[in-house]
Amino acid sequence: MQETQAKKKHRFHMPTAFTILFLIIILIAILTWIIPAGTYETDKAGNIISGTYKTVANKPQGIWDIFMAPVIGMVGDKQTDGAISVSLFILVIGGFLGVINKTNALNEGIASIVRRYKGREKRLIPILMLLFALGGSTYGMGEETIAFYPLLIPVMMGVGFDSIVAVAIALVGSQVGCLASTVNPFATGVASQTLNISPGDGLVSRVILLIITITISILYVYHYASVIEKDPTKSLVYNQRAEDEKHFLVKASPNDDHKMTGRQKTVIWLFGITFVVMILGLIPWSNLNSHWTFFDKFTKWLVNIPFLGDLLGHDMAPLGTWYFNEITMLFLFMSVLIMAVYHMKESEFVDAFMAGMSDFLSVAIIVAVARGIQVVMNNGMITGTVLHWGELGLHGLSQTVFIILTYIFYIPMSFLIPSTSGLAAATMGIIGPMGHFAHVSGSLVITAYQAASGWVNLITPTSGVVMGALAIAHINVGIWWKWMLKLMIYLFIATCVFLGIAALL
Repeated sequence: MQETQAKKKHRFHMPTAFTILFLIIILIAILTWIIPAGTYETDKAGNIISGTYKTVANKPQGIWDIFMAPVIGMVGDKQTDGAISVSLFILVIGGFLGVINKTNALNEGIASIVRRYKGREKRLIPILMLLFALGGSTYGMGEETIAFYPLLIPVMMGVGFDSIVAVAIALVGSQVGCLASTVNPFATGVASQTLNISPGDGLVSRVILLIITITISILYVYHYASVIEKDPTKSLVYNQRAEDEKHFLVKASPNDDHKMTGRQKTVIWLFGITFVVMILGLIPWSNLNSHWTFFDKFTKWLVNIPFLGDLLGHDMAPLGTWYFNEITMLFLFMSVLIMAVYHMKESEFVDAFMAGMSDFLSVAIIVAVARGIQVVMNNGMITGTVLHWGELGLHGLSQTVFIILTYIFYIPMSFLIPSTSGLAAATMGIIGPMGHFAHVSGSLVITAYQAASGWVNLITPTSGVVMGALAIAHINVGIWWKWMLKLMIYLFIATCVFLGIAALL
């Protein structure tokens, strides 16, 4: 009996996300002492020039650099962009949700959804995953999904599923969309510009890949949801369900006939409008089609109206050109608007907003710590060397072998550089021209890079998107990896087969 108790006491527990990320920073710092430092020449646009690699003096990272990495990861330096804009966005979303929760409109809205979909709960899964996949495929939806988890988790738990299903809907949906990006400006756009080809090149093949991968993903999530619906104990997070229900306020009852007040309905409408405006603001309309300039023209007309233009502000950015500063402002503005509509006292508003921000503080810090991995790599001057090894290994191969190995090469590179635009800018100037010599089109090389980046960003602890989602949902990263294992294998095999066939066409 005592031996059994001793074994239970010493049972291994997966470390927290912060510990995992910090251990990775230490590992990368150690590698800067082992891997030779190197760099490439770049053109005026900052793209790497193939064949210009040269070794430089080693710059090993020490204890100071290890502890400085998360700090620089937040504020940035010359080598690496900081995560401050993303972290602030997360905090303001937390404040926004705190104000929403103060009105109790979200709980009442969730109760309404649970009642409406009683007996048809699983229909939500394919519908929502398709929507998130479209967001990922068209404009690189990633960090923006963090705003949806506090809504999805109680809804999914309220209809009998678990927090894993909720996270999978948004995270898997959006990142599989990124995996098969069609016109994503941060992946397809940056990479295409580097290779001087149209973002529309290879569009048909990427649409086919999107259909294949999102179908596999939806079936996987749907099957898991069906299993735990029949037997809740099969859930990988069943042991924490009671705690999750308490934390996420899952109080919705299908038989609850309590109706929402008029003010609560208005709050829900404003809640939905906020996300619609965010999505409209992030989609690069004029980049997708040079004739889609309605928002640009409308904004220009609006700010030039006497007095009204001064009142609104002449620096107002048109929808389609927004990024984190603008969408952070949106959530802040909508928080104040909801306070006014709900007739909330100023002191209650501030308390609710600050409480909401505090709930998301750990998520905001995790994003910065994850960025610290890139800081150590870049400052240790080993990014160029890793790229050079890939350049040597991929040279002079057949079409099918080249494209599959390109996909495999981008997997560790995506782990080290989780930013899709950063990865494209750092590597496409080298790998793209190599594809030409192997008679592989530049558009297919871009597809391979996107597929690898999206695949890795489903699970990598270096991604603030992944770690932020898991932190909100209270899901241990080890449990997430266990749940994702089979899906990762299915997606890897499907992508390799697709790329191999596409290279021969």
